[in-house]
Amino acid sequence: MLNRHLLTYLPVYAAQILVGFGSVVVFTRLLSPEDYGRYTLVLAGALLTQTLVFTWLDAAVARHHARASARGRLGGHLATAFSLYAMLAVASLAVFGGVIALAPVSTELKTVCAFALVSQVLRSAIMIALETRRAEGEAVRFALLESLILGSGFGLGVVFILAGGMGPAGPFAGMALACLIAILIDIPVLLSKAKRDRAGPRRAVRFFAYGAPVAVSLVFEHLLSTGDRFVIAALLGEASTGAYAAGYGITDRSLNIIFIWLGMTAGPLAIKAFEHEGAEAARAVLRQAASLMGLIALPAATGIALLSEPFARLLIAETLADPASTIMPWIAVGAMLNGFMTYVFHESFVIGRRPKVMAALMAGSAIHNLALNLALIPVFGLVGAALATVISYALALVACMVMGRGIFRLSLPIEDWSKAAGASVVMGLVLVLLPAPQDAFIHLASHIPAGFTVYAVTALALDVAGCRSVFLLPFVRRLQWRSA
Repeated sequence: MLNRHLLTYLPVYAAQILVGFGSVVVFTRLLSPEDYGRYTLVLAGALLTQTLVFTWLDAAVARHHARASARGRLGGHLATAFSLYAMLAVASLAVFGGVIALAPVSTELKTVCAFALVSQVLRSAIMIALETRRAEGEAVRFALLESLILGSGFGLGVVFILAGGMGPAGPFAGMALACLIAILIDIPVLLSKAKRDRAGPRRAVRFFAYGAPVAVSLVFEHLLSTGDRFVIAALLGEASTGAYAAGYGITDRSLNIIFIWLGMTAGPLAIKAFEHEGAEAARAVLRQAASLMGLIALPAATGIALLSEPFARLLIAETLADPASTIMPWIAVGAMLNGFMTYVFHESFVIGRRPKVMAALMAGSAIHNLALNLALIPVFGLVGAALATVISYALALVACMVMGRGIFRLSLPIEDWSKAAGASVVMGLVLVLLPAPQDAFIHLASHIPAGFTVYAVTALALDVAGCRSVFLLPFVRRLQWRSA
């Protein structure tokens, strides 16, 4: 079941890769370093606001969907979700809109913040629909909707920058319009199924009781990953923030997509398995996903770390490429640690319904990261911020591993992870020994296929995550059938 869902969701995450890379490649060239830095700061603030205000509802909708569906209460579940969203949307537009209007900043920055606020409010509406589709197992509809939002949002953002002259507000305007289109397509279908019932108030309390600690955890997790940009802006300026965000975006997005693809696909399946078949069934789903994470993410992190300089020179504007390349190896390590923490070990707290513990751990990690940034950035510059990220993620991962075992014990694929790490080391040695051409494109065009080939052969020889049965057995059977 997991493999089938992974293939269905693959187009979505391929679109996320293209848009993630494209936003760095295009926006660093269309915007000045200062404007790009300003855009990334507003984006970080907007995502933080969305997480604080709306994400608890998304988390509750996803977690309680399977039980509501099994008990025939899906109509009330949806009615409660959309009623709560409407109240949150009105309140956030009023409160944050007023803050933006009264803030002592330039009119241009107010415009950027206003479009960012609208885009996040609309994005939160469609997130309820997306979480519902994913929890229901409607993978194709989810994939089509999310791909539409990502692709059209990016394209419209480019149009608004070039033709509309909107500068850093353009990407937010494009995403807002894309989300509005998706809302008009899908939300009416779900609203037609929503039916108010007497359990609405009690259900809302349950939603908040579960979702609020998750949202707090995600707020601190977001601060852990993006809070350093505000410190960099204060100490080094907006142009340095743009360089850091560009290098971070290329690296983190490349690895995060892998974890999101596997983790966000396996998570609802694990919850459904837990509700219907028990703990061991949930562990089996999560173990398979974790094995695949090791198979794909470990070599990806190794390759990005070793090829960070040509990646930066090819994908990032020349004015930002050199400082961005210095942090990319460190961010690759941090992104890998964050991925395993978020999409493997956090599942102990989600399935075990102990989000408050997860929130406390993330709060401590975010505070620790802030202190490290204040100590290391003045000494090491952008590299200091990257080092703070790696150290903070490493400590947070260890804390999640220790605390999670007592809540919901995971079945971890230690052998597969060890094999994937060994195959990645072999690949890394080959990449280091290969000659490095001066041209960035030729460098990547020669090293990526070589590294992929070496890793694939080694992984098949070691049978990492059972990859032989997936890739070789069908080929062997086909040969046997032809010879017969």
